[in-house]
Amino acid sequence: MNSDPLPRSTSRELNFENGSAIGISNRWENGQYCSIITRRGIVGCGIYDMVTPAEFGQAIAIAKGTPSNPLVEPEDLFDAKIVDATPQAKALGIEIGMTGREAVEKMLRN
Repeated sequence: MNSDPLPRSTSRELNFENGSAIGISNRWENGQYCSIITRRGIVGCGIYDMVTPAEFGQAIAIAKGTPSNPLVEPEDLFDAKIVDATPQAKALGIEIGMTGREAVEKMLRN
């Protein structure tokens, strides 16, 4: 039997001015990602691919951490700057350079 610890996955409700969303954090040996899922789309870290979600009509906006300051918990996305977004996310008013919190609020508002 393998005694290595299992990866960690957590989720919780997050409350915003325009509604609620689900915050998710996943960690494994030498890796992690986080996201905030709304009914309209996802604000997530840089692990997300943008081509496939755009092809499927999904609203995705991503922020990017750094090796010295990774995005681990969904709350880490609140102040992180959006660096890319699918056309569907941009149609909701999400712009490059806004914060993750601002992007979530746009998704919740629409």
